[in-house]
Amino acid sequence: MIYLKLLLTAAFWGGTFVSGRMLAADVPPSSAAFLRFAVASVFLLALTLKQKGRLPRLARRQILPIVLLGLTGVFAYNILFFKGLKLVSAGRAALIIATNPIFITLLSAAIFKERLGIVQAVGIVLSVAGAVVVISKGNLALLFNSGIGWGEVLIFGCVASWVSFSLIGKAVLSGLSPLVSIAYSSAVGAAALFVPAYLEGITRDIAHYALIDWGNIVYLALFGTVVGFIWYYQGIRAIGASRAGLFINFVPVSAIILAFFILGEAVTASLVLGALLVSAGVFLTNSRIGLG
Repeated sequence: MIYLKLLLTAAFWGGTFVSGRMLAADVPPSSAAFLRFAVASVFLLALTLKQKGRLPRLARRQILPIVLLGLTGVFAYNILFFKGLKLVSAGRAALIIATNPIFITLLSAAIFKERLGIVQAVGIVLSVAGAVVVISKGNLALLFNSGIGWGEVLIFGCVASWVSFSLIGKAVLSGLSPLVSIAYSSAVGAAALFVPAYLEGITRDIAHYALIDWGNIVYLALFGTVVGFIWYYQGIRAIGASRAGLFINFVPVSAIILAFFILGEAVTASLVLGALLVSAGVFLTNSRIGLG
């Protein structure tokens, strides 16, 4: 059952790119991000209350890290996510974001002096090569002639935001469970997102959102955030972080498949090659072989 949950989690996370692209067509980016995490925060805080019996108090030293987590992993990431999905296909965005573990591994080695084996180094090279193939659409000359489009730049901003979120949590946050950390940081991020959402006119426009828009908001909040988070951490508890992390390889694959069937996005040779290279790279980077 735990393997099924992890596989479904990867499918849910792949679906966020399709759902996000659909939502980005109708709802401004800050408004979409705010509604996603406003809904998610209510459920996460309710789950925390049910599990802990109360909402744990933060120590003074934990307040700033929680705020930084909310501003990086929720606020910045999601504004860039929805802005980027207006300009780049769901499958392409998923493959770029799939390089997250690569940059986390590189910076962890540089900042925390974690050892990096030969196998992990090969994985990094493969993933970077896959990202280049995806961004250039298989034509490397395109990068030199026209550069990277704004859509790709924004999605790379998502990568930078999530890497910052991961490293901040790893470096300074202790004494809080993953559920409490994500619940509080989601609430902080949602509060911060309300300001740009208000400036976009959310209080004026919210009554006019279509049913499909609300369906996408609920999907992103519940399946992409709450259920995905809970099941992923259940997987980590049951089979370990390394083995559970390997299921992340299925996220871009599921995103490409879902985007093909739901959005009609073309599955090109460069997209398939990029998916293979990125997935192989992430697999090797998370491998314990060669760590000695």
